[in-house]
Amino acid sequence: MDLDVFVTKHRAEWDRLDHLLRRGRRLTGAEADELVVLYQRAATHLSLLQSSAPDPMLTTRLTQLMARARATVTGARNASWRDAVRFLTASFPAAVYRARHWWIPTALLSTVMTAVLGWWIAAHPEVQSSIAAPDELREMTRPGGQYETYYSSHPAASFAAQVWTNNAQAAAMCLVLGAFLCLPVIWILFTNVLNLAVGAGLMTSAGRLDTFLGLILPHGLLELTAVFVAAGTGLRLGWTLIDPGPQSRRTALAQRGRAAVGMAIGLALVLCVSGAIEAFVTPSGLPTWARITIGIAAELAFLTYVYVLGGRAARAGDIGDVEAADRSAELPIAA
Repeated sequence: MDLDVFVTKHRAEWDRLDHLLRRGRRLTGAEADELVVLYQRAATHLSLLQSSAPDPMLTTRLTQLMARARATVTGARNASWRDAVRFLTASFPAAVYRARHWWIPTALLSTVMTAVLGWWIAAHPEVQSSIAAPDELREMTRPGGQYETYYSSHPAASFAAQVWTNNAQAAAMCLVLGAFLCLPVIWILFTNVLNLAVGAGLMTSAGRLDTFLGLILPHGLLELTAVFVAAGTGLRLGWTLIDPGPQSRRTALAQRGRAAVGMAIGLALVLCVSGAIEAFVTPSGLPTWARITIGIAAELAFLTYVYVLGGRAARAGDIGDVEAADRSAELPIAA
């Protein structure tokens, strides 16, 4: 394609489209029809440029012109309750379901690493002494010690808010930082695993593993699942940089990035539930079996939600992205 000839031939149409867009709502019926025709032609011109002669300055100008024209032709759409319902019943669970091949292995590997590190800490007194002095360890692990009083050290409402904020930030970091070739996500996961393993190892060495599990399981099942989902999705996003599949790297990153943003919102709601359990159920006077049952019920409810609603939406073609009408047009890709 001769770029100079192409620009000379079509510049008048682009300028006319720009002029009509500047007039806004003062268009006559004939001018509105003309705007639609020019918009369709400019879309074709942009597609040709991107595939044959991707000049950065000209492509940027036409992209901006197309964005303005599209907003004028299609009109702005306000968010509604329908969008919220669709997100909660289809988009979010579908995104989690589609990422299951990443977050389930992440969860299994993290659990095994936690068990191995916890056993190593419990079986080696020299490792325990490198963590804290013997008196401090006894204070942490004794009945009524720091591990137990931690969950009731603050008013339940403020504690729930603090826990939710910290966990939501960790999940969001996993989702966002995954684009940096997965490395920050692996570090966040390792830090989480190490903290959990230290608590399990120290309480096991004191003969109080049952107490530790009774404190962790009520809220930890749902909380850790949310973190694993975030980490697995972050790793998937990072891998997209390396292997975008049949799509272009830009398109694949945009699609999965938008889905990751939606998952951050959905996981914040999930972590709000686990934070409430941690603040109100974990330190409560309920029997250990009752507290653990509540945690298992919350975990099963979330997995059912993902596999039933998410599986159904995924099989119907939902990829966890925004609706097709709100996405940018994509060029066809050869198989």
